[in-house]
Amino acid sequence: MPPTTQQSTVANTGLNLVLFTIPQSLLVQMGSASILMLLSAGKVSVNALESIGQASEELFRGDRLPILPFPDDTE
Repeated sequence: MPPTTQQSTVANTGLNLVLFTIPQSLLVQMGSASILMLLSAGKVSVNALESIGQASEELFRGDRLPILPFPDDTE
């Protein structure tokens, strides 16, 4: 009678290189960590761009610009 549970080869699969094998769980961990770092870097860059935009808007506000003397139209 054969055993009721078969040994799965999923645990042995991975990236087979010439000298060693990288397991799938390590590849998944590295991939998820890189995606999380990309998402957090995206949030940081959006916040930085927003703050730069607000600073440039404050720079060009009308109350900070000098009043220019315009010539009279009556001359």
